[in-house]
Amino acid sequence: MRLMSLAVLACLASAAALADPAIDEAANQTLRLTGVPAASIAVVRDNKIVLTAAYGLARITPPLAATPDMKFAIGSISKQFTVAGIMFLVQDGKLSLGDKVGKFLPQLTQANDITIRQLLSHTAGYQDFWPEDYSPLAFRNPTTPRAIAEKWGEKKLDFPPGTAWQYSNTGFTIAALIAEKAGGAPFFDQLRTRIFIPLGMKTVVDYNAAGIPPGGPTGYERYAFSPPRPAPLDRPGWSFGSGELAMTAHDLALWDISLINRSLLSPASYNTMETETKLNNGKGTGYGLGIDVGSRGGHRFFEHSGEETGFVAENIVFPDDHDAVVVLTNQDASRAARIIAQQVAHIAFNINAAAPTDKNATLVLSMLDDLAHGHVDSARLNENAQSYFSPGVLADYRRSLAPLGQPLGVHERLHEDRGGMVFRVWNVSYPARDVTVTTYELPDGRLGQFLIEP
Repeated sequence: MRLMSLAVLACLASAAALADPAIDEAANQTLRLTGVPAASIAVVRDNKIVLTAAYGLARITPPLAATPDMKFAIGSISKQFTVAGIMFLVQDGKLSLGDKVGKFLPQLTQANDITIRQLLSHTAGYQDFWPEDYSPLAFRNPTTPRAIAEKWGEKKLDFPPGTAWQYSNTGFTIAALIAEKAGGAPFFDQLRTRIFIPLGMKTVVDYNAAGIPPGGPTGYERYAFSPPRPAPLDRPGWSFGSGELAMTAHDLALWDISLINRSLLSPASYNTMETETKLNNGKGTGYGLGIDVGSRGGHRFFEHSGEETGFVAENIVFPDDHDAVVVLTNQDASRAARIIAQQVAHIAFNINAAAPTDKNATLVLSMLDDLAHGHVDSARLNENAQSYFSPGVLADYRRSLAPLGQPLGVHERLHEDRGGMVFRVWNVSYPARDVTVTTYELPDGRLGQFLIEP
């Protein structure tokens, strides 16, 4: 409890551009509700970085406030840079996305059936060597990218190439090994020369080789609801090509601006990265090359999260709006980065996370919002339910719900008929916890019950 009180006291924003009290409040509240020690953010509006800020504690003991100039591991957001590095090699004529893996690494399973494009779109079938949200024991020892490729790339495929989508860090390790062979230089050096230096990304470091530089944030992990504890340090080699990079939120925002302006690669390369991958049967995957692609409330987006031991990051780009949000945090297996990014997108750009399409789920969220503010629309309720929500009950609901913040999502767990009504059980996800809501719905759409179960 002492650690968390220090974190709350330290949650003062350090801003480098336009201050936004609503963003400050959203970030501070999310850290408080989730217990994540720190967050560093950058906001791009109309192709310009308009806000960089840091919140909370980069180190809990002894306390060290987070600042915007600190480098955080960005995890799998690094995959965008791996793709861009390979697209430069495509532009140079040194390889093709249609090249088979066997041209470079013939010993791998079905290497003559799998293309580089399939590696970069998670459709190759190679088993993921790191699907967990914690650091496996093997990560305490250093490894090499080739050892990863040999151990997981020589296993039987999880599915025939091109027939399914399954996230695979292994595929990106193999892709970066291929890039080293084709480019004739260490992969990080290729990225530095072709991307980081031209874009002025001066803070980027090879996290895979050396971790977070001294003076940077400590990465944390939590067990259940215990206080955050320093996470073990991953040894070199495990993040090559798949989660290789660390940098400031500001420098990741510079990359986002280059995606929006298409200022680095050729138009054809950007088109390739941004086009949704289709499986052999024509089904869409929601993924391009190294990025999730889609539309949110009519706004086209590129998105990717990232996780390394002790760190979680979120990056969302709205290319047609010329806007972007970067959020970097220092605790693994947490959703604070995603929550803050969604809230910033709403505050800064009026873009909301995907809302439920089911009218009953929408009603649940609307009722919860009303109750968090201490009132209820009696027209939605039958007589019994109206009498249930007395002033005292409304006050209890407000006191219970208001501190939880905004719901992240809702889904129906059960429904059945009873007493001429439909009984439903809902799971509602909040930043710090999930709650159960039960409803009885009359044929006319009114509710005979709306209860929260502790």
